[in-house]
Amino acid sequence: MAFYRFLADAIAAVHFAYVAFVVVGMVLILAGIALRWRWVRNFYFRAVHFAMISVVVVQALCGVVCPLTTWENQLRVLAGQGVESRSFVARWVHRLMFFEAPAWVFTLCYCLFGLAVLLTLVAAPPRGPWRKDAGQPQ
Repeated sequence: MAFYRFLADAIAAVHFAYVAFVVVGMVLILAGIALRWRWVRNFYFRAVHFAMISVVVVQALCGVVCPLTTWENQLRVLAGQGVESRSFVARWVHRLMFFEAPAWVFTLCYCLFGLAVLLTLVAAPPRGPWRKDAGQPQ
């Protein structure tokens, strides 16, 4: 049972890392655009960032509960825990990530955030790996 509890906590940590990558990534992209940081135009970083928020938006629009949340809850049941009896770390992760609000509020927030990410792709498009920089030898 301790193994299931460990796995549930690990899923909560992965979930937090996913959310942090999307949110902090957006902050860094905006700062990078303003400060002309070249790395924020990295094609792979921007593609992964856009794909991650796109998954969240599509799930929200389809009314699908996040699979990480579902998996964590199932593991907590297997561990003999109630869904609400989490470890100290998992409780804090959930307090940072989850709020009480109607589902439509979250869907709207996810869609607006996804739109903002899309707008940054248009306003400051990533540099493809196939492009050579003008200052580099060919």
